[in-house]
Amino acid sequence: MEVPEFFPPPENLTAAVVHPLCEEWKGGSEVAIFHLASIFLVLGFMGGSGFYGLLYLFTFLTLGFFCTTIWSWSDACTTDTFLWNFALFGVCAVQVVHVAYRLRNVTFEKEFQDLYSYLFKKLGVSLTHFGKIVACCEGDIHTIEKDHCFAMEGKTAIDKLSVLLSGRIRVTVNGEFLHYIYPFQFLDSPEWDSLRPAEEGLFQVTLRADNCCRYVSWRRKKLYLLFAKHRYIAKVFALVVRNDIADKLYSLNDKAFDSRGFRYDLRLPTYCHVPPLPELDRTDAFLRVPAQYDHGHRARVSITITAPKETVS
Repeated sequence: MEVPEFFPPPENLTAAVVHPLCEEWKGGSEVAIFHLASIFLVLGFMGGSGFYGLLYLFTFLTLGFFCTTIWSWSDACTTDTFLWNFALFGVCAVQVVHVAYRLRNVTFEKEFQDLYSYLFKKLGVSLTHFGKIVACCEGDIHTIEKDHCFAMEGKTAIDKLSVLLSGRIRVTVNGEFLHYIYPFQFLDSPEWDSLRPAEEGLFQVTLRADNCCRYVSWRRKKLYLLFAKHRYIAKVFALVVRNDIADKLYSLNDKAFDSRGFRYDLRLPTYCHVPPLPELDRTDAFLRVPAQYDHGHRARVSITITAPKETVS
């Protein structure tokens, strides 16, 4: 019985392992293209997130795979390498066009862009989510002429949520001035937060334009449908609305003084509604808050805050 030969004879071993050797560093334009492709790929993989990050990523990958396609074309023995690089080049080029088209679709008018930059961008809201918010209001911007009212006390229904984009709104109750509303503040955040989705109510204040104003509004029903589909957007609106309410409360707190000249903190929970006292003095500098003291020396302050009437110049 012959023993099988597992190895070829020595005379055939040399012929089986003969390969071309690299005798010198190969130079030329194809080598420079290969190095350029590697640089493009490194830069591409350093891209970030978001639409602009994706556009950056796929742009450099497209350039990198285009260079590797040219490099592999220069060698007739690398047909498979050429086909793979060309396929990757095509995929990345399609992605660049797709991302650029989506980025074009989420561009907005200047006023909406300013609203995004001032109110939503600092919260990390993406342009995609902001696009859904703008689509909910159908991209409509409304105008209020000077001395026209956005809402009338006890008459206007609370059926929307609005943000002032330009101008200034004066807020009054029973003819008495409360505070101003400035651009990128909500017009009706207290009213919105005071009602549940199924409840209805009327404005308890009057909102009048001091000059020509522009604002954007979202209908309650459409906005609640958007909240039901996107819980993230609901949380964002809850945050910005309540932050706006806090800002308005602090603006009133800075002007609230009792009859003895002490500043009253409207955040205190121990207050009740009492009629204003006629004997209290009124000054031009501060708002007066009627105060009474019970046996526990705990202040009870009227929510109705009176103030001197101001003239609009």
